[in-house]
Amino acid sequence: MTENEGEEIWDIYDRERNPTGRFHRRGEPLAEGDCHLVVHVLIFSSDHRLLIQRRQPWKRGWPNRWDVSAAGAALAGETSRQAAEREIREELGVQLELSSHWPRFTVNFPQGFDDFWFLEEDIPMAELHPQPSEVAEVRWVNEEELRDLVRRKQFVPFYWAEDFFRLRFQQGAISREEG
Repeated sequence: MTENEGEEIWDIYDRERNPTGRFHRRGEPLAEGDCHLVVHVLIFSSDHRLLIQRRQPWKRGWPNRWDVSAAGAALAGETSRQAAEREIREELGVQLELSSHWPRFTVNFPQGFDDFWFLEEDIPMAELHPQPSEVAEVRWVNEEELRDLVRRKQFVPFYWAEDFFRLRFQQGAISREEG
């Protein structure tokens, strides 16, 4: 099952991240103990900038705020990687193949699992074709520009947003910069 005429259907997982074989329609409340999968993609350039997008003013959840490069719920039948590839393609209009990548980390929340993908890709602005129904604009920012957006409450309030640039180099408990 996938997105059907604007309707999203998600796989339902248990708290151990096992698929239950049941499905959920976006917009309806999840039953107690049911979980779903969400992906967030952070695309960094080789010159240490992060690609961010500003959400459209009519979007539910953080309208008109800046967000990570791409994000969204996995559709039924999708793996985390497939969902990340689709969200990049849909929201930014570029095709990235992520078979040699995996999520950097997962944040659990009461209704599911949020996989964070950290990528390094130099994508020229001219190659980006943001989806007008979701994305108002895109831009590359450096660490200080991101911190400024966070301080001014213009960025989706991830509690670790100011650490995105540092987390870029984390691999488990070991930093790539240190070892």
